[in-house]
Amino acid sequence: MIERIFESSLWASRFMVIFAVVFGLMGAIVLFVVASFDIYETSNFVLNTYLTHAHPENFHEDVVGGIIGAVDLYLIGVVMLLFSFGLYELFISDIDVAKSEDGTDNKVLAIHTLDQLKDKISKVIVMVLVVGFFQKVAYTEYNSPLDLLYFALSITAVSVGLYFLGKVGKH
Repeated sequence: MIERIFESSLWASRFMVIFAVVFGLMGAIVLFVVASFDIYETSNFVLNTYLTHAHPENFHEDVVGGIIGAVDLYLIGVVMLLFSFGLYELFISDIDVAKSEDGTDNKVLAIHTLDQLKDKISKVIVMVLVVGFFQKVAYTEYNSPLDLLYFALSITAVSVGLYFLGKVGKH
């Protein structure tokens, strides 16, 4: 009897994951809102620049940087969504409304093991790093041929990394 009570208590403790799910969703919502405001601010900057016929010195870099920064936040929000959905499906229950009418799982959000959750999150995190890399590249000054060589090598390294990342999980 004590064993049964302990096991049922232990099994019920999995519901503590709800905190991570709820706050993960809240984090995703906050990131989506902040990224949307960043896009809005960048759009206002572009519109005001064209209406006043001004052309700031780093106009293109500022616009691209603002947009890429927002994409970065959106991607981190996606990580939070994947984290929340994955934890819920792994510890609480399958999300029934995510299944299509023919009974098959939605492939994007279908997470059945901790390794699948880890793989999906790590792929999005790598994309966040790639976006951050290109945001930094936009503001870099290239003063010598060696700088351009490093730039070319870094893009090659990112490309090779993305190629192999696409191969992960495929047989």
